[in-house]
Parts: sequence; C-alpha cells; structure tokens
Amino acid sequence: MKAMPFAALLVAMSVAATIPTSWAESLPAASNSERYVPQLANIMTAAQLQHLKLWSAGTARNWPLAAYELQQIKESLVEAALLYRGIPVSNITTLASTISVISEAIDRKDPDRFVKEFGELTKGCNSCHQSMDHAFIVLRTPAEQPFSNQAFQPKGKP
Repeated sequence: MKAMPFAALLVAMSVAATIPTSWAESLPAASNSERYVPQLANIMTAAQLQHLKLWSAGTARNWPLAAYELQQIKESLVEAALLYRGIPVSNITTLASTISVISEAIDRKDPDRFVKEFGELTKGCNSCHQSMDHAFIVLRTPAEQPFSNQAFQPKGKP
C-alpha cells in the first residue's frame, strides 16, 4: 500500500466508514442533537479488539484478514479523531505512519517485519494514552487467543 498524505487518509477512511445509503435510508431522520455519538471508550475498546485480531491474523499469516483488521483500526482511529477533538493530531499522525508500514509488511507477506511493526504500533498506542493522561491503559502484544469462535489460519490450512 502506498503512503498517502494524512488528510487524504482521513477523508478516505471516513468515507469508507459511512453507512451504506440503503441502510441510512431505513433509519429515522434525526437532528444533529439526536445523532448517536459513540463514547471514546467504546471506539477504543473496538480498536483494542482489532489490535488483538490483527496480531492473530498476522502471526497466522492470514494476510487478507490482517489487512482487513488493520483497516478496521484505521477507521476506529479516524472516528475517534473526528468525534473527539482533544486527541492530539501528532499522535494520530504517528500512528498513521506506523499503520502504513505495517500495511507494507502485510502486502509483502513479511512475518518478521509484521511482528516488528506491530510492536511499534503497540508502542504508539501506549504513547498516545500517556499523552492524554491515560497511562494506566497499556496495550501489549497478545499472549493468547480469546476468540475461539474465529479461525485465523488462512483458508485451506489446518
């Protein structure tokens, strides 16, 4: 995946994250004051699960699933940045750069680089938490797989 300017990345991800028109038409109209805004904690919990699933997919060398989970992380971070203006842009920019490098590792199917850059992503998440006075939230490389209802091995492999 080629690196793109951060502003373009934000626009592309926010467009990709929108509800399909057919779904949106079935929802009741709401004024801006009635629109649901997910709590930052909910967005970050989703990102934490995506972080775990990215690790599981990457270490299983299921590159399509790893790419998907990485995209989900990007969308969660963009959603958080758009909805919660207190998140320092420098943190998101740093994470966007790290995500771009992980994406390259996934595209090249490079497990060693994936592991290294996943560590950098994890450090970036923790750095962001520290800068926002949430140093008590510490991510780490997953030690076990809690999703027994999902296969992470690539299709056709045991």
